[in-house]
Formats: sequence, C-alpha cells, structure tokens
Amino acid sequence: MSLVGKKFPNLSVDAMNDLGDTFKVNVLEEAVKNNKKVVLFWYPKDFTYVCPTELFAFQDALKDFEAKNTVVIGASVDTAEVHFAWLNTPKDQGGIEGVTYTLLADTNRNLSDQLDINQIGNETYDEASDTYTMDGPYVPWRATYLIDEEGTVFHESVNVEPVGRNVAEYLRMIDAYAHFQKHGEVCPANWEEGKEAILESRDSVAAYLAKRLN
Repeated sequence: MSLVGKKFPNLSVDAMNDLGDTFKVNVLEEAVKNNKKVVLFWYPKDFTYVCPTELFAFQDALKDFEAKNTVVIGASVDTAEVHFAWLNTPKDQGGIEGVTYTLLADTNRNLSDQLDINQIGNETYDEASDTYTMDGPYVPWRATYLIDEEGTVFHESVNVEPVGRNVAEYLRMIDAYAHFQKHGEVCPANWEEGKEAILESRDSVAAYLAKRLN
C-alpha cells in the first residue's frame, strides 16, 4: 500500500557513516525533530553496479539538498560492516569512497519489509519437512521516499534494478512541494523553481493553459 499522505513508519534502524560510526536512525524523527525534509533512497546491494552510480549522484547533489533543508539517507539490507568496507573502497575499484551521508543497514529487514519493497518471489511449502522456501533475492527494489517536516510522505517511487534514478527530479519535487507549502499554489507538469504556478481554481488553470496554447 502507498504511504503517500501518511506518516513514515516510526522505527529505528542500524546505520553507518563514512567515519565508521554505528548508530540508530529513525527516519521519522530525522524529519520531525530537525524540522527538515528527508530523501530516503533504497538500493539493492553494496558492491554492485548501478548502485554506486546512484550513491555518487546523490553525493554530487548533497549541497543542493542541504540548501533545500533536506537530509539525504541511503539504505540497503547490507550490514553496517559491509557498508563501511564499501565506503573505504576507492572508486577505481568499484567502491563509494567519498560518500558522506548516512547509510541505513536494515539487516533484519524490519523497515524494508514494513515498506513492502523487498524482492520476494513465490513461496513454496514442503509438507514432508514442514518448511517454506522463498524465491527471489530478498533485497530492496530502488525505492525512494520524500518526507516532509511533519514526517508525512509526499512522494514515493520504485524502480526495477536495471534502471537508475534521476536525482534532479527529486530536487525538482522538493522545490515544487516547498512552493506549495509556502504559497499555497499548485505546480503544473514540468514546473521548475521560478516558473509560474497556479491556484486551485478553474479560472487560474484556464488562464495558465491559454498562455501555453498561444
């Protein structure tokens, strides 16, 4: 079920940073207590292929997110120790050395299961042994959540593994939502900061469409 318009789960998860510190992170509290937006992005596995390109894309945009009062958090189901090993592996060896934001280590899958984003295939029951066997890698899809200062999810999306995300689009969505929060105007398709928004009225949208058609 979609979390859009709902509070993000109130759950603490193990985490790691580039300094080797291990600690607990509650994403909901990160938003509410710090009065910040949060972009939480899940990726399938450390030491893989598309994943490091995404982690560096978010790192490259980190100052842009911070300027928009937004915290960046990455997440997978790898252990904190594996995160730290990857954080200390140079780029020319496929590592993510230089990434500085927090990475969640949802090893017990408490949060990712609650979000229902893990890749799970068919479950087979063996009557003789009274056991279940599950298909699928049981790792997250490329799921992304944008969370506001009250802990409410205002965007979620899920990609299959082969398709990397467009980080610029999350920056645009944060701008659009912040514009709505500040001005009460809604943002039309392809809106970018500085462009015209519209009021939630027939006259306003009619005037906007008339300009675009002429």
